[in-house]
Amino acid sequence: MKVRVLGCSGAIAKDCRTTSFLIDDNILVDAGTGVGDLTLDEMRKIDHVFLTHSHLDHIAALPLMLDAVSSLRIAPVMICALPETIAALQTHVFNNIIWPDFSAIPTTEKPFLQYTPILVGQQIAIGNRTLEVLPAVHTVPAVGYALRGDTGWWVFSGDTERNSAFWAWVNAMPVCQLVVETAFSNRERELAIRSLHLSPDSLARELAQLHTDRTFPIYITHTKPSETALIMDEIRRFDANPLSGGLQVHDIRWLEAGQVFDL
Repeated sequence: MKVRVLGCSGAIAKDCRTTSFLIDDNILVDAGTGVGDLTLDEMRKIDHVFLTHSHLDHIAALPLMLDAVSSLRIAPVMICALPETIAALQTHVFNNIIWPDFSAIPTTEKPFLQYTPILVGQQIAIGNRTLEVLPAVHTVPAVGYALRGDTGWWVFSGDTERNSAFWAWVNAMPVCQLVVETAFSNRERELAIRSLHLSPDSLARELAQLHTDRTFPIYITHTKPSETALIMDEIRRFDANPLSGGLQVHDIRWLEAGQVFDL
């Protein structure tokens, strides 16, 4: 399974793209501004878009992508999301005011997009891939995702705050890579709490729930561009083990747009 990081920033700036991952060549996890770096042919091949939630940084490119490639496709793009996320898209985006209702264009019988409601805990087969919907804790209904690759599960937390159910799932499965958000530095910890995001302090408490025998790379995503260096420094400091000369307890890395992983 190939995972291509199209965007992983918590906001836009030069060379910063918001959240989106391309799985193989036909599955998109979130549709942030990173989608805009795909070619028309790459966008045309996307059959399924799995959204974590309805916030703009995770859906911003979806209307424009559909507009760009729908006339090049035979089948509709499947938009897979929680019922509440689908309702938000229908009410606030594809409402014939902000953007045309692509679920009824060109006809309701042959639309450019089709909605598929999903539920936490659901397993979905897409070709030879298996996707599982994971719990998230955010200001709107939200989920994370896990996809099973050849070497284990690629796991994405989505936007979340403290989430013991998520870590219970991680501890129970053969994870090969974990992507977890940390949107704010510790100096913004109160804002992180109010907006239901993680800061390094709360990430430390979350990682304490990992079983001590779990070893896989943990990639930090959704950092604010102005705070990325500070966030990563604070994470390295809390994760340093004084008994091993300051070596990190976990294999924690910063996720960057453009990275490609074969899992």
